[in-house]
Amino acid sequence: MQILGIIGFVTLASRHVLTLTVVGCATLMLACGGAGDDVVERTQTLSARDEMAAAPVRSDLSGPLVVALGDSLTAGLGLDIGEAYPALLERRLRADGYEVTVVNAGVSGDTTAAGLSRAEWALEGDVRILIIALGGNDGLRGLPVTQMKRNLNAIIALARDRGASVLLAGMEAPPNFGATYTDQFRAVFSELADDHEVVFMPFLLEGVAADPTLNQADGVHPTAEGAAIVAQHVYGAVQPLLPTLTSTPH
Repeated sequence: MQILGIIGFVTLASRHVLTLTVVGCATLMLACGGAGDDVVERTQTLSARDEMAAAPVRSDLSGPLVVALGDSLTAGLGLDIGEAYPALLERRLRADGYEVTVVNAGVSGDTTAAGLSRAEWALEGDVRILIIALGGNDGLRGLPVTQMKRNLNAIIALARDRGASVLLAGMEAPPNFGATYTDQFRAVFSELADDHEVVFMPFLLEGVAADPTLNQADGVHPTAEGAAIVAQHVYGAVQPLLPTLTSTPH
């Protein structure tokens, strides 16, 4: 099966203005011919099913909880579970004296629609903080920006209704759908952060994307070293929300 290429990240300017560029060959893009979509869909469905089967039983977890709702970048594709950024974040928070569990609710291949379908489950228990790191797969598939915005908006609203604070992580879209799509895609995250007044980190992979020493062979998923940098940035971004971890349970 001939592969068109993969998406790698490059920094184009300062102030977190980033874009995507095609840099090589791997299995993240569609195959030539007509069967590519079906192959990708089947792979993502199987991956999601396997990961959900291995997910923690939420009712067995005691609070306070921080939940990272995301895709393969959160799940830690290619890494041991202890090397993914949610596990590293938990370690750092516990070292700081917070008796907290960080739940890795990342499922490889998830779009924002799939994330929304899991949001009720993800918010079970004493969830104080929800980290939303979704949208990358919407961008890879060129899904409508308006649809992505509705899904993310619904997740944020649900978290707020449940009394959880939100950290929204921005993502980037590939350039092959045009500059207008890329710009509109990027704007969704900042607009939602402003509308809901939630904590916002403009790009989940800041400082990691496009660095071959910090990414696996696919050029997209961080190595253990890259995941450590992501965890450090998430830790910094979540600081304003940490008082919720010691407040009276909602």
